[in-house]
Amino acid sequence: MYETINLRSAIKLAILVITAILFCQWNGSTLYAQKTMKQKDTLKFENKIVPDEIWRETYVALSHYPELKETPIEFKFKKNIQKSFMQAQPKLSGLFKNKKDRAYFVMISEHIEIEDQVFDVKNVPSDVLIGWIGHELGHIMDYRERSALNMIWFGIKYLTSKTYIQEAERAADTYAVNHGLGKYIIATKDFILNHTHLADSYKARIKKLYLSQEEIMVLIDEIDEEED
Repeated sequence: MYETINLRSAIKLAILVITAILFCQWNGSTLYAQKTMKQKDTLKFENKIVPDEIWRETYVALSHYPELKETPIEFKFKKNIQKSFMQAQPKLSGLFKNKKDRAYFVMISEHIEIEDQVFDVKNVPSDVLIGWIGHELGHIMDYRERSALNMIWFGIKYLTSKTYIQEAERAADTYAVNHGLGKYIIATKDFILNHTHLADSYKARIKKLYLSQEEIMVLIDEIDEEED
């Protein structure tokens, strides 16, 4: 009888301990979610539409581009973007408006397949994602200075000339680095170039079209010297 009572007490105690642990975990998760939502609510985007999955990284990238504060930009997931993870483009409905009144998309591929390797935006490290977004915002900085006809000509040349693709991509990288995103752009390069499962042909394409890590470091050093 005594052993039975002890067994019952032990079971009750175990249930109480497990319940307490589960409650603490649930309460901690709830508080974290509330804290996250509260933090998100305090970081206001102006004229921006941003998916919840990337709001932190988008906020960091946008904070480096004060010129884009009033610019309408919609960050939008897309099932597939050919040969790219992200793509910035003007909204066609506003292409012929005053340059200051244009709106833009940043299309983000939910999944990207490169040489039989499938990447999900949720699996990309935060710094890498910031670098990618910062690069696309660099494209928008470039687009802001172009007339409608120039944008159309830009699109034609981008689709038909690898040399022009290189110029456009290096310009976007340069905008990003000049706006203080150099370390994030390097993180993005590292992610691509040091990913063992990506084909050498794809890595060679990235090396050819974009700024190299060495060139980025030179730009960063030049910026530091100017600030000193």
